[in-house]
Amino acid sequence: MSKPTLLFLCTGNACRSQMAEGLCRHFRSEQIDCYSAGIERHGLNLLAVEAMAELGIDISQHRSKRLDELSQQSFDIVVTVCGHADEHCPVFIGDTKRIHRGFDDPPKLAVDAANHEKAMLHYRRVRDEIKDYIMTLPESLA
Repeated sequence: MSKPTLLFLCTGNACRSQMAEGLCRHFRSEQIDCYSAGIERHGLNLLAVEAMAELGIDISQHRSKRLDELSQQSFDIVVTVCGHADEHCPVFIGDTKRIHRGFDDPPKLAVDAANHEKAMLHYRRVRDEIKDYIMTLPESLA
C-alpha cells in the first residue's frame, strides 16, 4: 500500500506550513509523503527555522513556495493550517480530501514581544501544537 501524499497549505508558506512539513518529514516520513505551500509566497521565517532547530530539525534549506509551483504533484490530503488558506483554498480535482486544522500565527503573536526570547515563546508553543497534531497522523486523517 502506498503512503498518502499530504500538503500543508498556509497563506505565505513562511512559518506554520513549513514547520508542519519539517515535523511530518522528521516523524512521519515512513507513513506520509508530505509537502508545504502557500496561497502566496512570503519567504521562510527565520524564527520558525530557529524553533525547529531547537528540536534538531533543520528546515533552513526549505523555501517558500506557492501552490502553483506544485501543480504537477497530486495530493491525497490537503491540510490548511490557517484560516485564510482555508477560506481561499482552491478546488482540487479528484479525490483530494481537505482538512482544516488551524494554528495561531507566531509572527502576528510575536509582533509586540519585548525581546527575542519572548517572541520565541510564541513560535515554540505553536511548533509544539503542530508537533502534537503531526503525532496523530496518519490515523487522524481518516
